[in-house]
Parts: sequence; C-alpha cells; structure tokens
Amino acid sequence: MQNLWNDNDLQNSVREQCSSPEIPAELAELVYASRLLGSESSLVMHGGGNTSVKCELADMVGNRAEVLLIKASGIDLSRVTGFDYTPLRLGPLRKLGELFSRNDSASEDALRRFSTKEFKYLLLLNMFSLTDHISEQRLTPSIETLLHSFLPHRFILHTHSFALLTISNQPDGDKLCRETLTDSFGSVPYIKPGIGLAHSAVVVYESNPEIKGLVLQKHGLVTFGSTAEEAYSRMIDAVSKLEERIASAGRKTFPSVTLPFSIASVEVTAPVIRGACVEEKFPGTREYRQFILDFRTSETILEYVNSADLARMSQKGAMTPDFIIRTKNKPLVVPPHDAEDLPGFKNAVLESVQRYRQEYTDYFNAQQHSSGMQVTMLDTLPRVVLVPGLGLFGLGKNAASAAVNADIAACTASAILDAESLGTFESISDREAFEIEYWDMEQAKMNKVHHDVFAGKVVMVTGAASGIGLATAKAFRQKGAELVILDLSLESLERAADELGGNVLAIPCDVTSRTAVRSAFDAVCRRFGGVDIVVSNVGAALQGRIGEVSDEVLRKSFELNFFSHQSIAQEAVRIMKLQGTGGVLLFNVSKQAVNPGPDFGPYGLPKAATMFLVRQYALDHGRDGIRSNGINADRIRSGLLTEEMIKARSTARGLSEKEYMAGNLLQLEVTAEDVAEAFVHLALETRTTGSITTVDGGNIAAALR
Repeated sequence: MQNLWNDNDLQNSVREQCSSPEIPAELAELVYASRLLGSESSLVMHGGGNTSVKCELADMVGNRAEVLLIKASGIDLSRVTGFDYTPLRLGPLRKLGELFSRNDSASEDALRRFSTKEFKYLLLLNMFSLTDHISEQRLTPSIETLLHSFLPHRFILHTHSFALLTISNQPDGDKLCRETLTDSFGSVPYIKPGIGLAHSAVVVYESNPEIKGLVLQKHGLVTFGSTAEEAYSRMIDAVSKLEERIASAGRKTFPSVTLPFSIASVEVTAPVIRGACVEEKFPGTREYRQFILDFRTSETILEYVNSADLARMSQKGAMTPDFIIRTKNKPLVVPPHDAEDLPGFKNAVLESVQRYRQEYTDYFNAQQHSSGMQVTMLDTLPRVVLVPGLGLFGLGKNAASAAVNADIAACTASAILDAESLGTFESISDREAFEIEYWDMEQAKMNKVHHDVFAGKVVMVTGAASGIGLATAKAFRQKGAELVILDLSLESLERAADELGGNVLAIPCDVTSRTAVRSAFDAVCRRFGGVDIVVSNVGAALQGRIGEVSDEVLRKSFELNFFSHQSIAQEAVRIMKLQGTGGVLLFNVSKQAVNPGPDFGPYGLPKAATMFLVRQYALDHGRDGIRSNGINADRIRSGLLTEEMIKARSTARGLSEKEYMAGNLLQLEVTAEDVAEAFVHLALETRTTGSITTVDGGNIAAALR
C-alpha cells in the first residue's frame, strides 16, 4: 500500500481546517491523516474506522481540560472535518480505565456489569463543549471511545483493513499475524467493542509498551504515535506487510459450477429479486416495504459467485463485525438461472428468499434464547444477493445504502478468495454476530437515517426537465423516492438533475420510440432494480381546425399525446409484473379530454383517448395490483402553455394575464407544484384506481360527470 503523506498537502489541509478558530492544530493534522485513510476502501468503508487525538483545550468560558477528540459514530473518514469529532473530558474516562485495570475479582465483576446504558451516560456526561457549533451537532461518540481513552498515545488510528481481516480471519489467524507483523504489534483476541475490548487492549499494550499498534483479531488494525504522520505511516507499513504476505500465497484456482447455456440479463434478474425481497407493511394489504438494488460484477466477483464452493464460503459470516449492521452476517445465494425458463427462475428465487428468512428467524430465536438479550427481531430479508453467472446485488432502503452494501459485498468477495487461497476463511461465531447485530450502540448508527414515505420506491417521470414534470420529480424526491427523469434534451436533463440533487438517473429519451422507451426501462432496472411509480407526463399542444388539419399533424399528435403513454405504461407493466408487487401508473391527461377548445382537436382527441387508456389499465391490470389514475389540469405555465401563448389568449379575451390564469371558480392561478402534489396524492391512495382528478381551480365545463 502506498504511503500518500505529503507535507505540502498537510499544510494546505491544516490551513483549511484552522480557518475555524475552534479547530486546534492537532485535530487539523488528524483530519488530514484520516482523509488519507478514508481514501483507501481496503482500509475503511462508509463510516467505518475511527481516529482520535488527545490535547488540552479551553471550553467556551475558558476552563482548560485534557480532551479526547474522537471521530463521531458513522462519519465517513474520506470526508471528515474537524467538526465531525466529539470532544470528551479525558480525566474521568482514564479513571474508569484505572478502575478496571486492577487485576482482582471486584474489577472483573464491574467489567461484566458495565451496561450499554451506563456506557452511553458516561460518554454524554463527559462531552466537552468547544463552541456552540460543536455542541449543537449532537454527534454520537464512537463505540471505540474507551479504547482510545484508555490507551495513552496522542494519536490513534483504527481501520478495518481487508488485508488484516484476510489473515486474522483464519483458524490460525493469531499465529499468522504475529509471523507477519512480528512483536511490533500486540494481539487482542476477538471481543465485542466497548469496555471489554478497551480493557483487553490496555492489558496487551502494558505487557509491551514498545509496540506500534494492535491487531484486533477478526475486527481491525490499530496504530498509534506521537504525531499523526507517525501513526499513519505505521498503519501503511503494517498493511503493506500484510498485503505482501497474502500475495506470497498466490491465488488458488476455484472450480466453477456448471452454468446454464443462456443466463438471464440483469434487466430481467433485478426485478425478480427485488420483487421477492419484500415484506407487506400490514398483512393482506399488498403495500410493501421495498429495497433499491445496486448491481456489481467483475472478473473477481464472477470467480466468487461461480465457485462450486460458494455455498460454504459465503455462509461463514462477515469479514468484520462493523459490516453486520449493514449487510447482515450472511448473504442470500440464488441458484443459477436459465434465460429460457423465467417462471422457473422466479419460483427458485422466491423459494431461496423464503428459506433465507426462515433460517434468519431460526438464528434469531436460537441466539436470543442462548444470550438472554431482550430484543425485537429486525426484518428477515437479505441485504446482499449473490447470483451465479451474473454478479451480486446490494439491497438498501435507498440508493445510497444499496451502494454501500454492494461495495462491502464486492470487497468481501475478493477478500474471501484471498483468505481461501491463504488457508480457510473463518468469521466470528453466530453468537458473537448476534451480539453485534442487536447491540443498540451499533443499531444507533443505522437509526440515525430518516426514511420518508417513498423510501425504497423508484419513480420515473417523463418530460421531467421542466414545468409539471420537474415539479413532480421534486415532490417525489422530497418524500424519499429514487428518481428517474426522462426528456429529449440531455443538457436540459442535466440541469434538472442538478436542481433535484442526489442520486438521479437522467435518461435522454424520445418517448415516441418504443426502442428508446424499452432501453430506458432496461437502464432503470440496471441502476435501481426496477420501478414502482411511473408519471407519464409528456405532451405537446398541437393545434388546427379539425376539418382542415393535415394527417401528418394529427398522427404526430397521437404519437406523442397517446401512443407514448401507451409505450411507457406497457413497459412499466412488464417490469411491475416481473416484480410481482403491483405498481402505480399516473398519466397527465388534460381538461381538453372532456372540455375541448376551438382549434385544439389535434391535442384534445389523443388526450381523450389517453383518459380512456387510464381506465383500461385500471380495468386490465388491477388484478396485478397495478393502479392507474390520471390528472386533468388546466392553464399551467409550462412548455405547453408558454408566456407568449398566455399573452395572446388573455389579450384575445380582453383580460389581464393574471385574470386569464385565475379564470376559474376559485379565482386562483394553478401551478405546476399543485399538479405535482396531486400526483403524489394519487400515488399514496392505495385504494384508488381508474380515477381522473381535476386540478384546475374549478371548471364546471371540464368536470367529469
């Protein structure tokens, strides 16, 4: 592993951090070292690992104290700043360490009785306010705080190095680590993070104070030093030695299973898996909690998932306890699937998921009984799915968490192959995994994330670069949906995506082309695993007297204002049926469908057909759990009703533009945001289908009878 330390970069980073007077120079140096660690995914991943520094600081009223500054729980090291560190008074924490360091029965008894609640109270009582800014952050101190407190070193770094885990997660892991790192590192047997691990680490350190760090067996690697550079360099040097030891063993050849001649594509596989990995919110409601999928494949991943020994290797457990709260301890393995037998594959996946859920329930019941822990079972669904012949999927309640789980699974695949080449991969026991998975200190990391009503849902909006489409995309995004936006112009889509923020899939698409529409849905399945809600919004107000309009104009209008809706809906239904969890089709119709205007026949005729299309989908696909509803809007500022058109029509009617736009019973202008909220409302109406909702401020002539 390359040592990336650069003194010029360090000074620039220190100047950046110390531009805030609350950030001491020691912490600024630690931030630089921490970001270097965070840039290496083989060292830490997605909030894992922690770093600390001890220094003397003054609080807001000038009282000085020796303080431990430790990275807050769940903060990503690659993006950490000085304000992501929790300050704690060091004196009381060290006194606790001295209490437990006595080698007598009283201290051992106290160690056993030191509860999680007491641990949290202890940390909260000793939090040290540097500024109002820091105190308002309400950062949770790391669960490794006591380890960092009890050890005397100024700078301490802790990673979950995959090289260390590859070697330590062996039946003779302790011996292998000692041979590789010699006596320069102490070895701590696996113990759940907290007071017990901190106590054991101190015992190992005090037996040889010359060590440069600690191997936490089946957990991670700790280095320390008097400077941030010293602690960082020791980490890189140790990991390099571990990597060299792994490389010297070579990569074993793993025999592959016999795969079907034709493997189903990701576009077909993903919706099937996504539909199988759900649970009803309430029995019999057909309202599901769903996951977003993130697909990964590579030569290494395929070597892993295609291995004839996959079932044994993959079910041994996680590489490090830190991953368990995200990915669960074990992934789901589905059987190889033949592209020519889709029904057989769907049944095989459903059976595999049901078996996984039962095995998880059995694991929970057995471990709860043996441990005596009074906890409630989490959901029984997998967070990683391995698919022979294809790759792997990470599953999460949003796209970000799905990507994290896929990252962990991809790195785990490589590490297990290395471990099996070196010897035999061995994880912690089921009992130890259970104690981590259901430890409230670990669960607190995940419970920080708020999930809104559309979490786990994928929403596609067409014509989303502006107007009603963009407003609708914003409304669904605000309620937690993953977004797919379609429009003709890539440039306009990119602007819309920037405005929406976050993980948006923007697809340039001519919705009058069935091929382009099919490709767009394939891209959605590759990116998110499927689709749940489709807002078919595209339209153009082509005009002309119906007795004089050309066939070309009328056919063009039907292609855009009717057939595009049919293409979008038909492709959506195909994916929704693969998932088997229902779905929502929403159509932007128009008041023209029931209240045509003069010279607007080319627009109104296909819109009337689209209104009946809404009802036909409700009639034909209600049995599939697919709801179909539409909105009739009127006088909305958009690409259809431009400023020039508003001016011309208001002038023709002898009205001001304001009077024209508010020409309804409520005398209020209706906005794109009003239409967007109506789409969101219909998406949430689980018992409504075949409905047309008017959003026009009140127009009796356009009211449905």
